[in-house]
Amino acid sequence: MMNLENYFTETKGTGIIASANREGEVNTAIFSRPHIAADGTMVFIMGDNRTHANLQANPHASFLFMEAAPGYRGSRFYLTKIAEEENDELVRELCRRCKEVNNPDSMRKRYVVYFYINKQLPLIGTEE
Repeated sequence: MMNLENYFTETKGTGIIASANREGEVNTAIFSRPHIAADGTMVFIMGDNRTHANLQANPHASFLFMEAAPGYRGSRFYLTKIAEEENDELVRELCRRCKEVNNPDSMRKRYVVYFYINKQLPLIGTEE
């Protein structure tokens, strides 16, 4: 498996998380590149939004990352939420674009959400 920490630090692109609520209603949302913890878990900074609400009822999600490069390069990740925390200090430490978060007038609630990576597949194809 590739070094995901280096990959997401060095590779620009577009990320999309798909999640579903308890009834199976699906939501998709654009997200920034994830962080990869030392134990290999995928970490996202998430607002108090529909994706976060879905994950309270259903811990399963998928993350599609398409590289900002010619062609269709990237990966699909099948995830299970394993933990989350409200930790403004950690959000500031992790956030790549934290102007809004670091603004003392910004009262937007943020969560640090941790996922186990069940499976990684290429962006195109069924190779396993």
